[in-house]
Amino acid sequence: MPCLEAIFAHITFDSCNFGELAVRQRRSWRQIESIEFWDGPRRETRAKLKVIKERKMKKIIAAAAGLAMVAGTASSVLALENEFGGYWRTRMFTQIDFQEDGSYSIVDTRTRLYYTAKFNEGFKFVNKFEMDAVWGGPGTSYGDVGADGKSFEIKNSYADVDAFGANFKIGVQGVRVARGLLIDTDASAFIATFKAGDIVLPFAWMRVTEDEVPGQEERDHYAVLPVIQAGEGLTIQPMFIYDKQQSSDWNNYYVGANVDMKTDAFSAWGTGVYQFGEVMDQDLSAFLLAAGASAGPVHGQVFYATGDDDATDGDIDAFVNPAGASYYWAEILGAGTFDPGRANGPYDRISNAWAANVGVKVKPSDKLTVGADVWYAALAEDNAAGETDLGIEFDVKATYAIYENLALDLVAAYLIAGDAYGEDDPIEVGARVSLAF
Repeated sequence: MPCLEAIFAHITFDSCNFGELAVRQRRSWRQIESIEFWDGPRRETRAKLKVIKERKMKKIIAAAAGLAMVAGTASSVLALENEFGGYWRTRMFTQIDFQEDGSYSIVDTRTRLYYTAKFNEGFKFVNKFEMDAVWGGPGTSYGDVGADGKSFEIKNSYADVDAFGANFKIGVQGVRVARGLLIDTDASAFIATFKAGDIVLPFAWMRVTEDEVPGQEERDHYAVLPVIQAGEGLTIQPMFIYDKQQSSDWNNYYVGANVDMKTDAFSAWGTGVYQFGEVMDQDLSAFLLAAGASAGPVHGQVFYATGDDDATDGDIDAFVNPAGASYYWAEILGAGTFDPGRANGPYDRISNAWAANVGVKVKPSDKLTVGADVWYAALAEDNAAGETDLGIEFDVKATYAIYENLALDLVAAYLIAGDAYGEDDPIEVGARVSLAF
């Protein structure tokens, strides 16, 4: 049969070779196989089409398998919950007569970003990052012109795991003991918490310093901090901390308890710690007591930490703070809202000092809270000049909730300085805008 040029609307066959098809428009396999050929080896053509179809189907099956694998991986990834949060604040304040060189004014910004990868209800990976900037500040601060600083800190990075009937936190994390009177810091730590009925039993190990670093000795804090729910509204937390520095005579022990009580009419708290041991070949014996209460708009607190009455008698009577102690109390004397300009006195590490406070806090409207406090503070033992009086401090603070998570704080503080503090009376005024999310 002579060669034919077969021209259809959708398919063109090359002359004299029906085995090679040039398909110019997509059609289904069923449509291709149903074509009536006018001439040529129909069986050969159908066989080649079948091979092409089988190869195509294999590619489709392989692609489907690949998609299934991707879908399986995606489903496991989608099971991961990403939790984001953070804190931001900008402060503008002036501190007058805090130091010998007069006044100090500054504007600074702090940003904290939180990210938690939650794999399931019992396994989380927690991270917190911090960036600080002094407006116009030099060095690594990003507050200078150009804003290209390198001020970036990793505050926390730890695994939070429920396993073997307990909770484990492993890594750099926040550690707080005795309301900050003993420890309130971020540190490398391992904390295992067990629970039995109304008793929660945490065991903690905190690495303070590492001896592999030149000039440092290995130092660790070990703690047992059970929490006992003793009744409705009553919580008791016994405390035991061992402060050990490996290569020197430093064996320091803390034994004490926190007590918290809350009723419909009032709330109260107390902390007592006795310290004993040996530090640098000297016997150590000291204690710290603190208590506070609030009823309605009125609140108050008092604390006392021993000092050393004789530095030459071969023992230590002053309360020695663990690494990371930080207890905020008054605005000027106690490292309050604006903390950089350090005044004289115990600041946030309570030792050789006592103080008492009474204050009120009222809420004139849903968005406005106003508080006022009066503090008296003194040294527990005379200083070198034979003085103990640190002075009387007056603090006023107003907080306005601009939005639910955005607040404006206005702070003013004045200290009538005692003889143990100095000749000048410090003044502090400032504002802070803060965001929490």
